[in-house]
Amino acid sequence: MRNSYELLEALSSLNLPVRERDEWWWPNSGSFSVVIGAILTQNTKWQKVEKALDNLKSLDALDIEGLLRLDEELLREAIKPAGFYNTKAKRLKLLTQAIRDKFKDFETFQAEVQREWLLGKKGIGEESADAILNYACYREAMVVDSYTAALLNSFGYEFEEYASLQAWLIEGLKDYDIKVREIFPNEPKAQIYALFHGMIVEYCKLYKRGKRVDVSRLQVGD
Repeated sequence: MRNSYELLEALSSLNLPVRERDEWWWPNSGSFSVVIGAILTQNTKWQKVEKALDNLKSLDALDIEGLLRLDEELLREAIKPAGFYNTKAKRLKLLTQAIRDKFKDFETFQAEVQREWLLGKKGIGEESADAILNYACYREAMVVDSYTAALLNSFGYEFEEYASLQAWLIEGLKDYDIKVREIFPNEPKAQIYALFHGMIVEYCKLYKRGKRVDVSRLQVGD
């Protein structure tokens, strides 16, 4: 595999379930629930996060004002399925309060938030920041996670840091704009990034065993 375009092409040919629940893959994309989910999904499985999000939905706490109104003890109980609920409850409260103080409402946050601002908040690392920018704000941010690293490691690639892996994924798409448009003729670049990451995750959920990913089903170039 020479570049990320070849990986995108191979993944696209498998018709992985990346649009079954949302056109951007992440459920309820473009909403504040993505911000909440980006915190809750740290060090846990998404199925557990969904239980926590359902609990918050029942409490009308999936928006900025609703979450801030929620008593922290009740918040901890609601997000308990996602694990590390004491830490995550505090971080959710702090982040949500910071968003309201800085941006007033979610629409302004979507339009104006910068990556550096997010990275300056407790509990927000590069993956979480990029997930929020891409899936909540519809920005051109390529998300990188442990699945991405494992998949590329199985092809013989090794990256020392998040930024290097992210740059490799983006670079392979820059030089193949016409070909990328054959796969995604109408989607904005931000959505292509979103679906690319979604395909990586969905593939690895099926074929990752331990630290290795079975890449035999991916027909990529030499």
